[in-house]
Amino acid sequence: AGPPGTGKTAIAVAISKELGENVPFIQMSGSEIYSAERKKTEVLIEAIRKCIGVEIHEMRKVYEGEVTMIDIRTAPHPYNPYQKIPESVRLTLKTKEEEKTIEAGASIAQQIIAEGISEGHVIQIDAETGRVANLGLCLESQKGKTYDVDTRRKVPRPSGKVLKEKEFVYMLTLADLDELNARQRSGGLFSLFFGGSESKEIDTEVRMAVDQQVKEWVDSGKAFIYPGVLFIDDAHLLDLEAFSFLSRAMESELVPIIILATNRGVARIRGTDIKSPLGFPLDLIDRAVIIATEPYDLDSIREILKIRAAEEKIKIEPEALNRLAEVGAKSSMRYAVQLLSLAAQNAKALNKDKVTVEDVQRVDELFMDVGEAAEYLRKYEERLMIH
Repeated sequence: AGPPGTGKTAIAVAISKELGENVPFIQMSGSEIYSAERKKTEVLIEAIRKCIGVEIHEMRKVYEGEVTMIDIRTAPHPYNPYQKIPESVRLTLKTKEEEKTIEAGASIAQQIIAEGISEGHVIQIDAETGRVANLGLCLESQKGKTYDVDTRRKVPRPSGKVLKEKEFVYMLTLADLDELNARQRSGGLFSLFFGGSESKEIDTEVRMAVDQQVKEWVDSGKAFIYPGVLFIDDAHLLDLEAFSFLSRAMESELVPIIILATNRGVARIRGTDIKSPLGFPLDLIDRAVIIATEPYDLDSIREILKIRAAEEKIKIEPEALNRLAEVGAKSSMRYAVQLLSLAAQNAKALNKDKVTVEDVQRVDELFMDVGEAAEYLRKYEERLMIH
């Protein structure tokens, strides 16, 4: 909680960069929950479940190796005798320790043709599902040594046996698992013809089944849960129903860290006539800890502008930087950052290598901040149109 321009959204950006790759981070605005097609609680629960990462470990039997021989047998098409279709495939896979010849049916032969697999490619065939994956060209093969410059991916020849058990790791969220289960359970005439779901919302039963399945995976050591962070900016735009849902969600078992940002003081809760600190219900405030953000001082504004100039590759003189910092302290941080880009364009138009004080003063005279704009409106209030 803090006044505008005190770095609340910057905290969200910093949190997203500090978290690891497996930790989900979702940033949304309080106004995003309002939709004519979906309930507010549905949007919130989907955002919460997107912030719960699930790392699934699975052991599968696969055939893996370099293709040294491939023979695709074809047969006449049942409806067109002049057309040939793949009937089966016979191929030899080679690793560093073993070479094995296997035979497969029409579906695997079709996948091999579609993937453009030939001798010299390293492939992976799932023993249970028959899914074929082209890993790339083998470095030890003749094709892998032919060209010095090649855009195709090259991988070393696999080691071990051709038929092996490999561990596959999948990183999903609870929202992804909800959608997968909802698609499997979807029914009705619409899904029969088009493969979609009739409802845009996911049933509670589906989510309960997913939670139970994930709990079983975690208990068996097959999956690991990574709670993430849900950042809701302008949280004062939420209404009483949304706050009530969040209060209950905060005490559930699978819930991420929820951060609510607001720039309101004692304000009216949306949809009611009740005034409350931060515009939040008191029972929600009681469940939370409050982080206060304070306005930047002159030195902090100068340092932020210096970092911003370096990011935008703007060369600026120290006097101009001090002048911009004074403008930021007097008006706002956002206004000073906007003047920095405008002053750089002004210096570029005058063929200058660096931004000078004159450039800053020039753009400051051309544009108004919030206070100057309000004073201008009061000055010409009688001449301005009101409808």
